[in-house]
Amino acid sequence: MPFVITDACIDVKDRGCLDACPVDCIYEGGRTLYIHPDECIDCGLCETVCPVAAIHADDRLPEELTMWVEVNRAYFGPEVTGLGSPRGADAKTTRAVDHPVVAAWPARAG
Repeated sequence: MPFVITDACIDVKDRGCLDACPVDCIYEGGRTLYIHPDECIDCGLCETVCPVAAIHADDRLPEELTMWVEVNRAYFGPEVTGLGSPRGADAKTTRAVDHPVVAAWPARAG
């Protein structure tokens, strides 16, 4: 998984990364966005436009954020959304559900 979205996106969802992604590998959940691990082409465009620095290359994640690799991956699995590998985000792949870690995250004031 070249890039992952971390907790800084929760309750923010700026969505600038959606426009920047040339392969539509960023999917929208209820409280945050998720990068599909098998669809990301490691271009880094999403990271450059994120206003809250929520997106990181998986090999440059600070240790305290490494759990987000699995959060992004598991979001697409049968235990969370069951999306599998739809090969491109669009309105049909938007879900109101989140990974359990995100769902349990304290709400951001604002």
